[in-house]
Amino acid sequence: MSTDKTAHFHGHRDRLRRRLLDKGAGSLADYELLEFLLFGARPRGDTKPLAKTLVARFGNLAGVLAASPQDLATVPGMGDASIAVLKVVPEAALRLAREDLAERPIIGSWDNLVAYCRIAMGREKVEQFHLLFLDRKNRLIADEMHQRGTVDHTPVYPREVVKRALELGASALILVHNHPSGDATPSKGDIEMTREIEDAAGKLGIALHDHIVIGRADQKSFKSMGLL
Repeated sequence: MSTDKTAHFHGHRDRLRRRLLDKGAGSLADYELLEFLLFGARPRGDTKPLAKTLVARFGNLAGVLAASPQDLATVPGMGDASIAVLKVVPEAALRLAREDLAERPIIGSWDNLVAYCRIAMGREKVEQFHLLFLDRKNRLIADEMHQRGTVDHTPVYPREVVKRALELGASALILVHNHPSGDATPSKGDIEMTREIEDAAGKLGIALHDHIVIGRADQKSFKSMGLL
């Protein structure tokens, strides 16, 4: 690499860092945020072209971070180090959101709960069914993925849901699953399954607070819809 090219990308990185520190991360475009992430994996060279290629390939920053390692690997220039850097970001965001939930009762933290659920499964390509177990003060004990299904179906067994709640000493539950189709409207099967869980849990003194369906752009709450 020539001295001129080396000076160019180092100067570009310095300018980006200064803008971040002076004006905040909100002043950076999606591809510039990706440049920052790629700096750690690619200490030499200009990361701007790769960052722009990633945004063009996956649509936006969220699409890049949600892409699977296999899909990222199809982009020229993306090696294991770069892929690892990008995949750690969603996990860090998920843990931060989980910590926010754990510090206060979930019932009074609806926005935080929805944000957490969207991070956890909003862009999954197959259905996931999560169980949020709460203590007597409605604080989060655990978030567990109960089942992982196909693009439009996840088998759920009420007896297993209640059994796990008892094992954890949970006093309440919130059910969450995603619709990869993007439409968060509950299906007839979703409604029937929810009522079965509500009935089984209620007999053992475990409350079902809500069932949240996560779509690509919105979410539906059984409680808000009058289904619970």
